[in-house]
Amino acid sequence: MTTDILPAVLADLQAHPVPGVVVDSPPGAGKSTLVVRAARHIAATGEPLAVVAQTNEQVDDLIANLATTAPDLPIGRLSAQGYAPVARIAAHRNVAVDTAVAGLAGCRVIVGTAAKWERLTEGSWPWAIVDEAYQMRSDALLKVIGRFARTLFVGDPGQLDPFSTVETERWAGLSWDPQLSAVAVLLRHNPTAPLHRLPVSWRLPATAAPVVSEAFYPFTGFTSGTALGDRRLDFATHAFGSSPVDATLATAAETGWALHELPARHSMRTDAEVAEACAELALRLLQRGPFAFSEKFPAGAPVSADRIAIGTAHRDQAAAVRQYLPDDAGITVDTANRLQGREYDVTIVWHPLSGRRDATAFHLEAGRLCVLTSRHRHACIVVARAGITELLDAHPSTGRMYLNEIVKFPDGWEANQAVMSHLERHRVAAG
Repeated sequence: MTTDILPAVLADLQAHPVPGVVVDSPPGAGKSTLVVRAARHIAATGEPLAVVAQTNEQVDDLIANLATTAPDLPIGRLSAQGYAPVARIAAHRNVAVDTAVAGLAGCRVIVGTAAKWERLTEGSWPWAIVDEAYQMRSDALLKVIGRFARTLFVGDPGQLDPFSTVETERWAGLSWDPQLSAVAVLLRHNPTAPLHRLPVSWRLPATAAPVVSEAFYPFTGFTSGTALGDRRLDFATHAFGSSPVDATLATAAETGWALHELPARHSMRTDAEVAEACAELALRLLQRGPFAFSEKFPAGAPVSADRIAIGTAHRDQAAAVRQYLPDDAGITVDTANRLQGREYDVTIVWHPLSGRRDATAFHLEAGRLCVLTSRHRHACIVVARAGITELLDAHPSTGRMYLNEIVKFPDGWEANQAVMSHLERHRVAAG
C-alpha cells in the first residue's frame, strides 16, 4: 500500500502561502476517492464547500459517490433549467437539486459544472475543489476563482487538454493563454504552489501501467497497484476454429493487449470495416462468456455488457460502430472526450490514425490516445488498419514553437510511436 497523501494535501490547503494546491493523478490512481475524502473532511469542519467539475456526468458521479459514503451529509446539485435528476442522484435523500445557490441553503457541499459556477453573480466560499482540473480552461478558472478563498485542484496531466473551437494561436506563449489548463496557469503564476502526486494506478493492470506510464508520463511515472498474475480474463466457452476475432480475444486475455490489424488502406473517417470489426469483437467477447478474476473478485465475476466500452476519436465513428450493434446491446460506445474518467473491464479502441493519409495535430493528440488506452482493468484491444507506424515515420512532429510557451512532454508523435512499438508485439492479422 502507498502512503496516504491526503493529510499532507489538507495541511497545505489550509496553511500554505499559495491558496491553491495541486494533486496530479495518473489513470485510476484514486483521484475520485481523494476528492470525496477531501470533501467529507472539509464538510466535517462545518464550513461550506464548493466543488467544480467539468461535465454533468462528472458532477453526477461525484455526487453519487459522496452521497453513498456520507448519507447524512447535505449535498446540493447546482443545475441548469430543466435538469431531471438521474437515477443515481434521485436515489439519495441527502441530495437537493436547484438552479440557484439560494435554493440549496443548508447544503454543506454544493457541486456543479464550471459553466454553471461561471453564471453566478454573487456568493463566496472558504473552500473549493476543482475536479478534472486539467480539462478546465484558464479563462473558465478566472471567472470563478475569485469566489473561493482556498482551492484544491485535482486532475490527470496526461489526459485531454482543454478544447476550443476558435483559433488560439494569437495567445500562444502568454502566461494567461485561455487555452492553457487551469493547473498550467496556476503553476505558471504561482511556481511555489504545493504539488502532490498519486504514484499508483489501481485501475490499470500490471500489463498496462508500464506501457501507459512510459508513453504518456515519462517524467512522473507510476506503477500498478497489482502484480502480474493478480488479474486474469477467462472465457466460459472455447473458440471453434481459428478466426481472427477469436485469436484477438485470446491474445488480449493472455497478455492484456491486442492489435486487431486490418489490411492497409486509405479510408474514410467512418471506415465501415473498422466500425464492424469493433462491434464484432465486442459481441463475440460477450458470446464467449468472459469472467474477470482480480483482487476485487478473486472468485471471478462475469464481464457484462456495461463493463465493455468501444472508444473512438470522433462522434461519427461512434455512430458508425453503433450501427453494427443491437439497440439493446448495453455496450458503451463513445468518444475519448466522453469516456475520460470512466472505467471498464475491457476496452476496444478505434485507433485515431487508422486509415489516414496524414497525421494531424488532432489525431496525434497524446491525451486522446492516453484516454483511449487507459480505461481498462483487464484488457485493451486496438483496432486499426496496417500502416500507422509508416504514417508516423512520414509525418514527424513539426509543430510551431513559441517564445515562453509551456512545452508538454511527450508530444503526440512520440507517444503514438511508443504505443505502436508495444502493440506490434501483440498483432493479429485480420483479413
